[in-house]
Amino acid sequence: MATIIGLTGGIASGKSTVSKMLQDAGYPVVDADIAAREVVKKGSLGAQQIKEAFGTEVFQADGELDRPKLGNIIFHDAEKRETLNAIVHPLVKQWMLAEQERHIANGAKTIILDIPLLFESQLEDMVQQIIVVSVDENTQLSRLMERNKLTKTDAKARMASQMPLHEKARRADVVIDNAGSLAETKQQVEALVQTFESRS
Repeated sequence: MATIIGLTGGIASGKSTVSKMLQDAGYPVVDADIAAREVVKKGSLGAQQIKEAFGTEVFQADGELDRPKLGNIIFHDAEKRETLNAIVHPLVKQWMLAEQERHIANGAKTIILDIPLLFESQLEDMVQQIIVVSVDENTQLSRLMERNKLTKTDAKARMASQMPLHEKARRADVVIDNAGSLAETKQQVEALVQTFESRS
């Protein structure tokens, strides 16, 4: 029986870094961000439903979704964000479960589900253990502004669209503190991997 681990964090918390470390350690990672891209590709059911809900103006000339345009709409409008989530989340869940089954069929004993909005989307029941990658709010804000070239106001709006990191950390089984150096984060990941090994 495979163990399903949920990996989450907040925007600019360094979750992707930890995800890559776990992948490098040999664990299959099923990434919700990849799933979210796959389920809204040109010609997909997701793309069709988004077109019906938001109109053709959120699509590029080639028929692919215009993510920045859609992002600007939903980051500042909670109701529209709900509409989009109602379309995308069930499709993402379906895609991830299919990937999970594929890894189980290939003999994987521990599978990581990388889900940025694990708590917001109430997907806790998909996993047996939750790891949260956390940083303090100031670090998160400055990293986000730098990474996405955002103003403080825009960065705060994006952070406010998610559950605060300290709240996620409170609900986690394991917290990886990513406010320090990369080496410190790697040490914590290595300790975590030891606990996976002892279980299998």
